[in-house]
Amino acid sequence: MDGVDGSISVAGLSVLLQSGALDPVDLAKATLEKIAGYRDQAIFTGLLAERALAEAKAAAGRIRSGRSLGLLEGIPVAWKDLFDTKGTVTTAGSIVLGHKPATTDADVVRALADAGMVSVGRTNLSEFAFSGLGINPHYGTAHNATSRDVPRIPGGSSAGSGVAVAAGLVPVAIGTDTGGSIRIPAALNGIVGYKATRGRYSMQGIFPLAKSLDSLGPLCRTVQDAIWIDAAMRRRTAPDIGRTDLRDLKLVIPETVVFDDVEAGVVAAFEAAISRLERAGVRVARRAFPIFAEIFDLMARHGALVTAEAYVLHRERLQGADADRMDPRVVARTRLGERISMADYVAILDARQRLIASLAAALEPGELMAHPTLPHVAPPIAPLLADDELFFKLNGKTLRNTSIGNFLDGCGVSIPCGTGDAGMPVGFLLSGQRNEDERLLSAALSAENLIRGDA
Repeated sequence: MDGVDGSISVAGLSVLLQSGALDPVDLAKATLEKIAGYRDQAIFTGLLAERALAEAKAAAGRIRSGRSLGLLEGIPVAWKDLFDTKGTVTTAGSIVLGHKPATTDADVVRALADAGMVSVGRTNLSEFAFSGLGINPHYGTAHNATSRDVPRIPGGSSAGSGVAVAAGLVPVAIGTDTGGSIRIPAALNGIVGYKATRGRYSMQGIFPLAKSLDSLGPLCRTVQDAIWIDAAMRRRTAPDIGRTDLRDLKLVIPETVVFDDVEAGVVAAFEAAISRLERAGVRVARRAFPIFAEIFDLMARHGALVTAEAYVLHRERLQGADADRMDPRVVARTRLGERISMADYVAILDARQRLIASLAAALEPGELMAHPTLPHVAPPIAPLLADDELFFKLNGKTLRNTSIGNFLDGCGVSIPCGTGDAGMPVGFLLSGQRNEDERLLSAALSAENLIRGDA
């Protein structure tokens, strides 16, 4: 952006806008121009130029007259192309929906507009949000913003959202997370990604994948930014989450599943962050969590919850001509849901509630979980396009660590903690139980600089 560092945070932009040093209209114009001129045109599925300029003009008028709506007035935001924005078609990363333009905004789109934010565009994703890699054959695949050698995966399914922020095109983008779709692209692109507890925000006006698992959250540059966006999405007038004393922070590192087949560079970056936290007084324990293994045993016996619900959602499309126009890998994965019987589905749901209760019993009061967001850094795209077997194997591995949190109905924040192979970013995942969002965000805010290695 002309005169504005593309890596500046929401909070940093807010200071400039509120002081009058930066005009919202100039910022919106510069943002749209930078997106249109950026070398990778697969990040966005469409821009909202007319809307953005109108919202920016209104924000500028309010700031000049002393009637600012708050900290987020004039801040650009991008939306994963699952969120309805009035007057535009929600594609869900597909070409088969044939939807008419939305007649209203999704509830959270309206909430951020009411906070003064400026919607600038719709970001690309894995088709129907059903992959952790971020590859899309219809709108192109956004390239990881941090790669300096070969094109690497952006992570999915909120692929464009992660790359847009990491590339400095927007300070924040909103994504969805059903099995890791916010935390994965955040980790792979070296930014912050917050997945809220399911139900923390309204889901009205958002194209679903699996309603028992779908959740929302921001991809941004700092935990503070995530806290500000969280407040606005809940229609709070100001954020109400502060820091906690690091000496009161208790972390437990699971020793089950999450470190299986993890790259050495990922382990090294994660453990270095843990060492920094321990030196600052954070209490760290390590324990086995057999319930993590039980989740994957359950899926092996009965199938995956996400697959069952995605199949029901797309059953008619898969039985008709639309299937030939969909990503074959999405079709193949979704059709696995046909094998999941009603008895299997009920067994999964029953076991889920039992395992959520088991997690609560396994954690000591006040403990949060910490482990690498992913077992690997972003791999090159080309081999995945050439080999379906490799694609499916890597997709499962990519989703493994993060999907545990979705199944157990919790919340999580991925924070950059260093680099691994090829100098690519590594993510540190802090996770809490269901509805522990405030405690999680407070802890993440307090620990962020140590996790990054900035302190």
